[in-house]
Amino acid sequence: MKKIGMAGIGMMGHGIATNVRKAGYHLGVLEHPGNQPLDGLLAQGAVAYGSARELAADSDVVILCVTGSPQVEAVLCQPGGVLEGLRPGAAIVDCSTAIPSSTLRIAAQVAERGGRFLDAPMTRTPKEAAEGRLNLLVGGDRALFDEMLPLLRSFAENITHTGPVGSGHRMKLLHNFVSLGQVALLGEAAACAARADIDPAVLVDVLAKGGGGGAALERVKPYLLNRDPTALRFTLANANKDLGYYSQMARDSDAAHDIADSVAATFRRLAAIAPERYASELASLLNEL
Repeated sequence: MKKIGMAGIGMMGHGIATNVRKAGYHLGVLEHPGNQPLDGLLAQGAVAYGSARELAADSDVVILCVTGSPQVEAVLCQPGGVLEGLRPGAAIVDCSTAIPSSTLRIAAQVAERGGRFLDAPMTRTPKEAAEGRLNLLVGGDRALFDEMLPLLRSFAENITHTGPVGSGHRMKLLHNFVSLGQVALLGEAAACAARADIDPAVLVDVLAKGGGGGAALERVKPYLLNRDPTALRFTLANANKDLGYYSQMARDSDAAHDIADSVAATFRRLAAIAPERYASELASLLNEL
């Protein structure tokens, strides 16, 4: 089986790494202060590496699950980075959320080093990551996609080949704009409902039976009814980042972005105040301003 290296063992990455190891792959992980605790992975046989270069030199596939484009570029391109140790023919699978224009530059650099590249951003939450039930949106060469499918299936339930390199990250930004836009609408409506003395249970019930129903409502409902934010463990800082990436992609494409600008302004304002609060808490935060 392929030897897998992984950089970015955060809330999502820890679930990915756990399921990759459960599937029987040899797993190496990059030591980093931002990781979740590695004890469980190491007890399961994973090996820790002190540098990205060393990790890549001992891996057939390197999975990246970091915050965004600056972190992807750093772990790949900085001195001691992945590109310095990349084996000829090795593959990079980038599960991060990134700016598509950066993705294309990175993919070209990987190719220059004799490597291959897939952008494979994910949707769903840390819960599904732990269960091995993520959704993956994969851009890149179809033959490489087919080759990587057994690995991807070890941690993902629904896997879509979206087209050439960069299309996975484009689709992820479209997805997050739509989903976060719905969360923003629900949050603002719930904030208004609270000021208008509408019972949250009534609001949720009416929306669920009409045009306001759907995945976004299900994820914010536990907070609206019980002040439990954990059904949508997506920080305002990350939401702000992703919407900024979407706006940049829309501008690069000369596409309409008026609604995106409004949604982004809401998250930007709240992220400046409470970056580590969850997007599910938007209704309360709006009424605290």
